[in-house]
Amino acid sequence: MKQTLKNYGVFLLFLTFSGVSFLLEYDFGIRIFDNFMIFARDMVLIIPPAFVLIGLFDVWARREKVEKHFGNTNNPLRFVWAVLLASTTVGGTFVAFPLANALYHKGAKYSSILSYVTAASLFMIPMTIMEAGMLGIKFTLIRLLASLPFIFLGSIYLGRHLEKIGYELPKIDQ
Repeated sequence: MKQTLKNYGVFLLFLTFSGVSFLLEYDFGIRIFDNFMIFARDMVLIIPPAFVLIGLFDVWARREKVEKHFGNTNNPLRFVWAVLLASTTVGGTFVAFPLANALYHKGAKYSSILSYVTAASLFMIPMTIMEAGMLGIKFTLIRLLASLPFIFLGSIYLGRHLEKIGYELPKIDQ
């Protein structure tokens, strides 16, 4: 309750600052508000459809399939599946984390989930296409291929550590 009041207070302070900025024509404050509105609009456009798709994934994806491709298998193809799934994720980490949670509750291994989350921020198809257009295909391929070993090794190491200490994500009340 105390944290909620604090959050509302900070937001009220922001709105007050923005209002004063518009009245005094303070350019920095106006630009901050404009950036906030762009961000808010993007979230309103991205989050609801993304959560619908995550809900559909949660209902339609069978646990056996997730366990087969992302679960307790030593098959290195699970990392390929993680990167392929991550490359199609639109909305960045706003979508990646809820989907990673759904993967976890369907039986995916920590290292697969960590690979997915990391790759979701590095392998987005629209970003990769834009990067290749601006910086060249050679640069993009080098960046992507150089990232893969670090993604896989880091997720394996961290996944083993989480399993060793017995870490579990909190259950979601439904």
